[in-house]
Amino acid sequence: MSGKPESLWRPGELRLLRSFAGPIDIQSFLNRLPYNDRGTAMSPRRVMRERSAHCFEGALFAAAALRFLGYPALIVDMAADNDDDHVIAVFRENRLWGAVAKSNTTLLRFREPVYRSLHELVMSYFEMYFNTKGYKSLLSYSRPVNLARYDRLGWLTAAEDLHYIGDHLYAVKHIKVVPDAQRKLLNPVDRDVLKACFLGAKKSGLFKPT
Repeated sequence: MSGKPESLWRPGELRLLRSFAGPIDIQSFLNRLPYNDRGTAMSPRRVMRERSAHCFEGALFAAAALRFLGYPALIVDMAADNDDDHVIAVFRENRLWGAVAKSNTTLLRFREPVYRSLHELVMSYFEMYFNTKGYKSLLSYSRPVNLARYDRLGWLTAAEDLHYIGDHLYAVKHIKVVPDAQRKLLNPVDRDVLKACFLGAKKSGLFKPT
Protein backbone atom coordinates (compact mmCIF):
# COMPACT_ATOMS: atom_id res chain seq x y z
CA MET A 1 0.00 0.00 0.00
CA SER A 2 1.47 3.37 -0.96
CA GLY A 3 0.39 6.94 -1.62
CA LYS A 4 -3.14 7.76 -0.47
CA PRO A 5 -5.05 4.60 0.60
CA GLU A 6 -8.41 6.37 0.23
CA SER A 7 -10.40 3.16 -0.09
CA LEU A 8 -9.71 2.34 3.56
CA TRP A 9 -11.39 5.43 4.92
CA ARG A 10 -14.99 6.40 5.55
CA PRO A 11 -16.34 9.68 4.16
CA GLY A 12 -15.91 11.64 7.40
CA GLU A 13 -12.40 10.29 7.88
CA LEU A 14 -11.49 11.25 4.33
CA ARG A 15 -12.75 14.78 4.87
CA LEU A 16 -10.48 15.13 7.88
CA LEU A 17 -7.44 13.64 6.17
CA ARG A 18 -7.96 15.79 3.08
CA SER A 19 -8.08 18.89 5.30
CA PHE A 20 -4.39 18.45 6.15
CA ALA A 21 -2.19 20.38 3.71
CA GLY A 22 1.02 19.45 5.54
CA PRO A 23 2.53 18.15 8.79
CA ILE A 24 1.75 21.32 10.77
CA ASP A 25 -1.97 20.83 10.12
CA ILE A 26 -1.75 17.33 11.57
CA GLN A 27 0.00 18.80 14.61
CA SER A 28 -2.71 21.43 15.05
CA PHE A 29 -5.35 18.70 15.02
CA LEU A 30 -3.48 16.69 17.66
CA ASN A 31 -3.04 19.77 19.83
CA ARG A 32 -6.81 20.22 19.94
CA LEU A 33 -7.47 16.67 21.09
CA PRO A 34 -7.95 16.03 24.83
CA TYR A 35 -5.16 13.93 26.29
CA ASN A 36 -6.15 10.28 26.76
CA ASP A 37 -5.03 9.01 30.16
CA ARG A 38 -6.35 5.48 29.64
CA GLY A 39 -4.12 2.50 28.86
CA THR A 40 -5.43 2.06 25.34
CA ALA A 41 -3.51 1.80 22.07
CA MET A 42 -6.09 3.08 19.62
CA SER A 43 -5.77 2.88 15.86
CA PRO A 44 -5.96 6.07 13.77
CA ARG A 45 -9.61 5.31 13.01
CA ARG A 46 -10.42 5.09 16.71
CA VAL A 47 -8.54 8.33 17.40
CA MET A 48 -10.72 10.05 14.81
CA ARG A 49 -13.83 8.57 16.36
CA GLU A 50 -12.94 9.10 20.02
CA ARG A 51 -11.32 12.51 19.44
CA SER A 52 -8.65 11.87 22.08
CA ALA A 53 -5.12 10.46 22.12
CA HIS A 54 -1.99 10.01 24.18
CA CYS A 55 1.50 10.22 22.68
CA PHE A 56 1.59 6.69 21.23
CA GLU A 57 -1.86 6.99 19.72
CA GLY A 58 -1.04 10.47 18.48
CA ALA A 59 2.10 9.16 16.77
CA LEU A 60 0.12 6.38 15.08
CA PHE A 61 -2.47 8.87 13.88
CA ALA A 62 0.19 11.32 12.68
CA ALA A 63 2.00 8.54 10.81
CA ALA A 64 -1.26 7.56 9.11
CA ALA A 65 -2.03 11.16 8.18
CA LEU A 66 1.52 11.73 6.93
CA ARG A 67 1.20 8.60 4.82
CA PHE A 68 -2.02 9.96 3.36
CA LEU A 69 -0.01 13.01 2.30
CA GLY A 70 2.59 10.79 0.65
CA TYR A 71 5.23 10.39 3.37
CA PRO A 72 6.31 7.03 4.83
CA ALA A 73 4.51 6.12 8.07
CA LEU A 74 7.49 6.31 10.43
CA ILE A 75 7.50 6.42 14.22
CA VAL A 76 10.35 6.68 16.72
CA ASP A 77 10.40 5.78 20.41
CA MET A 78 12.30 7.91 22.89
CA ALA A 79 13.01 6.00 26.10
CA ALA A 80 13.29 7.76 29.44
CA ASP A 81 14.51 7.22 33.00
CA ASN A 82 11.93 7.74 35.77
CA ASP A 83 9.53 9.18 33.21
CA ASP A 84 7.22 8.15 30.37
CA ASP A 85 8.64 7.15 27.01
CA HIS A 86 7.62 9.47 24.19
CA VAL A 87 6.68 8.36 20.66
CA ILE A 88 6.84 10.69 17.67
CA ALA A 89 5.99 10.45 13.97
CA VAL A 90 8.93 11.59 11.86
CA PHE A 91 9.13 12.89 8.30
CA ARG A 92 11.67 14.39 5.92
CA GLU A 93 11.60 17.48 3.70
CA ASN A 94 14.59 18.07 1.41
CA ARG A 95 16.49 15.37 3.35
CA LEU A 96 15.95 17.17 6.67
CA TRP A 97 14.08 15.58 9.57
CA GLY A 98 11.03 16.93 11.40
CA ALA A 99 8.41 15.47 13.73
CA VAL A 100 4.74 15.53 14.67
CA ALA A 101 3.80 14.48 18.21
CA LYS A 102 0.98 14.43 20.74
CA SER A 103 2.08 15.31 24.27
CA ASN A 104 0.57 16.09 27.65
CA THR A 105 3.25 18.79 27.89
CA THR A 106 3.79 21.90 25.80
CA LEU A 107 7.41 21.25 24.79
CA LEU A 108 7.52 17.75 23.26
CA ARG A 109 5.39 18.33 20.19
CA PHE A 110 6.15 19.56 16.66
CA ARG A 111 9.65 19.95 15.23
CA GLU A 112 10.30 21.79 11.99
CA PRO A 113 12.12 19.74 9.31
CA VAL A 114 15.48 21.44 9.80
CA TYR A 115 17.53 18.63 11.38
CA ARG A 116 20.27 16.97 9.34
CA SER A 117 19.98 13.61 11.09
CA LEU A 118 17.58 11.67 13.27
CA HIS A 119 20.04 12.13 16.13
CA GLU A 120 19.90 15.92 15.75
CA LEU A 121 16.11 15.76 15.75
CA VAL A 122 15.98 13.66 18.92
CA MET A 123 18.51 15.90 20.68
CA SER A 124 16.25 18.89 20.02
CA TYR A 125 13.95 17.31 22.62
CA PHE A 126 16.67 16.68 25.22
CA GLU A 127 16.54 19.94 27.21
CA MET A 128 12.73 19.87 27.18
CA TYR A 129 12.33 16.23 28.16
CA PHE A 130 11.96 16.09 31.94
CA ASN A 131 9.62 14.77 34.59
CA THR A 132 7.48 16.78 37.01
CA LYS A 133 10.41 17.03 39.44
CA GLY A 134 12.54 18.75 36.81
CA TYR A 135 14.82 15.76 36.18
CA LYS A 136 16.06 15.57 32.57
CA SER A 137 15.06 12.06 31.69
CA LEU A 138 15.70 11.25 28.01
CA LEU A 139 17.91 8.15 27.70
CA SER A 140 17.79 6.79 24.16
CA TYR A 141 15.87 6.55 20.91
CA SER A 142 14.95 3.87 18.41
CA ARG A 143 15.55 3.80 14.70
CA PRO A 144 12.37 4.69 12.77
CA VAL A 145 9.82 1.89 12.51
CA ASN A 146 7.84 1.88 9.26
CA LEU A 147 4.26 1.01 10.11
CA ALA A 148 3.71 -0.41 6.62
CA ARG A 149 5.00 -3.65 8.15
CA TYR A 150 1.62 -3.89 9.93
CA ASP A 151 -0.60 -3.26 6.91
CA ARG A 152 -1.66 -6.90 6.79
CA LEU A 153 -2.92 -6.54 10.38
CA GLY A 154 -5.04 -3.51 9.52
CA TRP A 155 -3.38 -1.08 11.94
CA LEU A 156 -4.92 1.98 10.29
CA THR A 157 -8.52 1.02 11.02
CA ALA A 158 -8.37 -1.71 13.69
CA ALA A 159 -11.06 -1.86 16.35
CA GLU A 160 -8.74 -3.62 18.80
CA ASP A 161 -5.84 -2.04 20.68
CA LEU A 162 -2.48 -2.01 18.90
CA HIS A 163 -0.27 -2.93 21.84
CA TYR A 164 1.74 -5.23 19.59
CA ILE A 165 3.14 -2.17 17.80
CA GLY A 166 4.22 -0.67 21.11
CA ASP A 167 5.80 -3.96 22.15
CA HIS A 168 7.86 -4.04 18.97
CA LEU A 169 8.80 -0.38 19.22
CA TYR A 170 10.12 -0.74 22.74
CA ALA A 171 11.99 -3.95 21.89
CA VAL A 172 14.00 -2.61 18.94
CA LYS A 173 17.54 -1.42 19.46
CA HIS A 174 17.83 2.03 21.04
CA ILE A 175 20.70 4.48 20.75
CA LYS A 176 21.90 6.18 23.93
CA VAL A 177 21.89 9.99 23.81
CA VAL A 178 24.16 10.84 26.78
CA PRO A 179 26.93 8.77 28.43
CA ASP A 180 26.05 7.58 31.93
CA ALA A 181 28.89 9.58 33.47
CA GLN A 182 27.63 12.74 31.81
CA ARG A 183 24.11 12.25 33.17
CA LYS A 184 25.46 12.81 36.68
CA LEU A 185 26.43 16.36 35.65
CA LEU A 186 22.97 17.36 34.40
CA ASN A 187 21.31 20.32 36.09
CA PRO A 188 17.66 20.46 37.15
CA VAL A 189 15.26 22.33 34.92
CA ASP A 190 14.64 26.03 35.48
CA ARG A 191 11.43 26.60 37.46
CA ASP A 192 9.86 28.83 34.82
CA VAL A 193 10.52 26.25 32.10
CA LEU A 194 9.09 23.52 34.34
CA LYS A 195 5.93 25.56 34.83
CA ALA A 196 5.60 26.34 31.12
CA CYS A 197 6.10 22.71 30.15
CA PHE A 198 3.16 21.41 32.18
CA LEU A 199 0.84 24.33 31.47
CA GLY A 200 -2.61 22.89 30.80
CA ALA A 201 -1.45 19.29 31.30
CA LYS A 202 -3.97 16.66 32.33
CA LYS A 203 -2.70 15.75 35.79
CA SER A 204 -4.06 12.21 35.72
CA GLY A 205 -1.98 11.55 32.61
CA LEU A 206 1.35 12.73 34.05
CA PHE A 207 4.06 10.28 35.06
CA LYS A 208 4.58 10.16 38.83
CA PRO A 209 8.37 10.06 39.38
CA THR A 210 9.89 8.41 42.42
